[in-house]
Amino acid sequence: MAKKSRFVCKVCGYTALKWTGRCPECGEWDSMIEEKESSTPTFSLGQVSPPKPINEILPFQEKRYSSKIEEFDRMLGGGIVPGSLILVGGEPGIGKSTLLIKVAERLSSKESSVLYVSGEESLQQTQIRATRLGVKSPFLYIMAENNLDIIQEQIEKLKPKVVVIDSIQTVYLDSLGSPPGSISQVKECTSSLIRIGKEKGIVIFLVGHVTKDGSIAGPRIMEHMVDTVLYFESSKDYQYRILRAIKNRFGPTSEIGIFKMTQRGLVEVVDSSSLFVTNSFLENKVPGTAVVPAVEGSRVFLIEIQSLVNRSYLAVPRRITQGVDYNRLCVLLAVLERRGFNFYQKDVYVNVAGGLKVEEPACDMAIAFSIASSAKNKPVKSKTVAVGEIGLTGEIRPVGFIEQRLREAKKLGFKRCIGPFLGQSEAKKVDGIEFVGVKNIEKAIQEGLREE
Repeated sequence: MAKKSRFVCKVCGYTALKWTGRCPECGEWDSMIEEKESSTPTFSLGQVSPPKPINEILPFQEKRYSSKIEEFDRMLGGGIVPGSLILVGGEPGIGKSTLLIKVAERLSSKESSVLYVSGEESLQQTQIRATRLGVKSPFLYIMAENNLDIIQEQIEKLKPKVVVIDSIQTVYLDSLGSPPGSISQVKECTSSLIRIGKEKGIVIFLVGHVTKDGSIAGPRIMEHMVDTVLYFESSKDYQYRILRAIKNRFGPTSEIGIFKMTQRGLVEVVDSSSLFVTNSFLENKVPGTAVVPAVEGSRVFLIEIQSLVNRSYLAVPRRITQGVDYNRLCVLLAVLERRGFNFYQKDVYVNVAGGLKVEEPACDMAIAFSIASSAKNKPVKSKTVAVGEIGLTGEIRPVGFIEQRLREAKKLGFKRCIGPFLGQSEAKKVDGIEFVGVKNIEKAIQEGLREE
């Protein structure tokens, strides 16, 4: 008997019996894809057990695996939890496979073998890349296969502690009639891998392709099914790669890892502040730049905000941002206009050096400083950093981690920090750096910009 067809939205997963040009659930056009219905059993985590009181459940005793890559382990909350499923996404060529084959080598040992499954390259192609990266572990096994049934058989025989699937969009199950990469294939293959990982305590890494809008391809439910979602944030055109934890059931979701792409692969960057702020900025003789000690997870690093305010020849002046939220820029420009600045006939460009993205409200003051500095053609005072959130009325609101921010700024040679007035008590704990507490943006600009 022939399998019945159904139409599934590739954006939201909505299912319909007939094709429609627009998805009734999410409203996307031309997103309904025909697939064959399958009789695949529903997902299960293993043997059925009766419910237990929470105080009678034995705590998790097994230690986390260490990849011996400090940035990677810190992002995951101190190491890799056995039996977890980790999804790694990013643009083509940004370094997903390069990072995971290096992690696979570090995790491989005589006691714990690692299986790397490539669905996009042959064995020889994978070996060439591994040789270039210096990967030579005899306990790292490479397999070129797309059929998930065959992959499962090899997992049963080899009994690895870690499995890498590169990528989830290339594997398929014979029981499904749809092609690899379709919504049903990605969903069912992910379900099967979760079952294997949970039952046998195997760590499974999945490489995920991305769509043209930057989101991970496949049904959105896949991100809900896995334990951890890591995403390369920076463009592949930048030398430095930012790996961000978007979801993590076993650790914080605000952590980022910074890596540098070299001929030997991705190399972790521990001292990140020196990457985005050079020593020449301490004197800061150029208008339109400001430095802010930003916090990402447990890490503090200094980043440079650059702005350019220029005369506009258009009916509607331009507002262009790179690494800064556009709507936040519009709010800050409105606040500055109420304080005497005029951007009515001015183009405003704001950029974060190094390809970073800043979302922390504490960066407001540095953005305002760089814009005011460019508008007035006056540089920010030498060896000065700025931190603070700006309210709609122009007040400087308090931010957290003042002590940690000042210590990082002091380490790089900065001598002065302009911040919220309510942060002075915490700032007293750090010697060797002057903290100027201000209550409003007018006072902040007065203290921050040079007079000459």
